[in-house]
Amino acid sequence: MMNDLLRVGSRGSELALWQAHWVRDRLQALHRNLTVEVEIIKTTGDRVLDAPLSKIGDKGLFTREIEHALLEGAIDLAVHSLKDLPTELPEGLILGAVTEREDVRDVFIPRPGNTARSLSDLPRGGAVATGSLRRKCQLLRMRPDLRIVDIRGNLSTRYAKLAGSEWEGMVLARAGVVRLGWTDRIGETIDPLLLLPAVGQGALGIEVRADTARVLRYVEGLHHPRSAAATTAERALLHTLEGGCQVPIGTYGRIESDSGGQLVLVLDALVGSLDGTRVVRDSLSGPPEQAADLGARLAHRLLAQGAQSILDEIRSQAPT
Repeated sequence: MMNDLLRVGSRGSELALWQAHWVRDRLQALHRNLTVEVEIIKTTGDRVLDAPLSKIGDKGLFTREIEHALLEGAIDLAVHSLKDLPTELPEGLILGAVTEREDVRDVFIPRPGNTARSLSDLPRGGAVATGSLRRKCQLLRMRPDLRIVDIRGNLSTRYAKLAGSEWEGMVLARAGVVRLGWTDRIGETIDPLLLLPAVGQGALGIEVRADTARVLRYVEGLHHPRSAAATTAERALLHTLEGGCQVPIGTYGRIESDSGGQLVLVLDALVGSLDGTRVVRDSLSGPPEQAADLGARLAHRLLAQGAQSILDEIRSQAPT
């Protein structure tokens, strides 16, 4: 039997390639007649490294060029960190699978040689690096005395910048740190209810053309229903809030068992000001099959409780 070929589009960072190669290996293990090749595609977010994410645009910074290649037929599927994938996909593209979610938590990585291992250990006025407004808001909410430094680049570049700095440390997603084998660099893993994660954090999204049933059949074996339900709720919340990298939004969806043993989807979320002085936070729970509705309802509750004024203020200050 002739081998079938799938071309996978990916960003070129070490972490992105780890993710693409993981998908490649899983697909080839599931389908013995399949050959999978990885194509590297550079995105706007990879090219522009001298400005904060919140200053260079909003949606599709790490996906637009890959999606164009997918629509043009240059690749057959795209592998994204789900947190990078906008909630509105281009016409003709769909989310073919959501992989089983890794650890959703953020971690504190101390500067090499720094004896402080956790956020609570840091001295007053200490500098902590992050490229995320979501983290900045919540870190300042916890520790208003901290100085938050913006940092960009792939994880290896960020670690090199940290090592050559006088910062106390930086905050990253645990999933990426673990995937690169950096567990020994972690000082503290932060409770996800203390520092709410990004939408879709820890999961991979497999994007395909809507009209390619052949590709959909291949990727369905990578789909994880519980992770899909949790992230669907988070993405519906983000979509309703019309948020992106310019807005501090954190959310955490997970499937739990209630007192009667029934599965329930629990969703926490917040919208905050850039300086962390104002935060609107709430939670909802409901049936996992109603994930999208749950996310939208929680978003409307946040808006009614004051998130709308926070979002309006942030957007009025955003670059046009």
